[in-house]
Amino acid sequence: MNSNLAMTFGLSVPGNAAAGGTVQTVYQDLRRRIIGLELLPDTTLSRAELTDTYEVSQTPIREALQLLKQENLVRIYPQSKTVVTRIDIPQIHEAHFLRVALETEVCRRLASERDDQTVTRARSIVKMQEAIAEDRSQMALFQELDELFHRTLFAALDRTGLYQLLRERSGHLERIRRLHLPEMGKVLDVLGAHNAIIDAIDARDEDRAVAAIRDHLSRTITKIGELQKEFPDYFA
Repeated sequence: MNSNLAMTFGLSVPGNAAAGGTVQTVYQDLRRRIIGLELLPDTTLSRAELTDTYEVSQTPIREALQLLKQENLVRIYPQSKTVVTRIDIPQIHEAHFLRVALETEVCRRLASERDDQTVTRARSIVKMQEAIAEDRSQMALFQELDELFHRTLFAALDRTGLYQLLRERSGHLERIRRLHLPEMGKVLDVLGAHNAIIDAIDARDEDRAVAAIRDHLSRTITKIGELQKEFPDYFA
């Protein structure tokens, strides 16, 4: 996620990316490009080309690729090549299970401990999303704002470590969300869901907050079959 966006809303940047750590900088940018499907499944990543692109030595490139390997976003063939993995459906379901478990509890607690500052921040993020919703060229920014919205909820409970854990497990889930996002109906669903979550938290309605986040997180999962048919070469 864009570190400037995070800092605008008073959130810390994970790892040492904020300090300009070379490995984290390369890792975060490659991850963004993979998640955003700029680097498609089965794309071969040349270390030599990456060193030229990021103007760094082989060492940070190697370490950044190892981080991506831990998330199963790349497969490394020793002494040969590194390839962007295909989207893994079992990993999507695992990440979705984890996300529902964590985010329902986050929303329940926020509703019981409503904080006006958090509600205000969340509404500001949604307004920014609404401002670019109809501009298809801004879908990458729309997704960054979506990530910032959810991270803001975790940060309100001082649980950004859990959000980071969730993020590290959700690479494949994030890719299908990116495939689904360009549909205008999906964009409107996201905006409606975010507003429903905030309204429930603002009203201190725990049950409604939990129902809203569950509904929000289920939308893309139900589209896996359709997306797999539309983009068969993207899936394992």
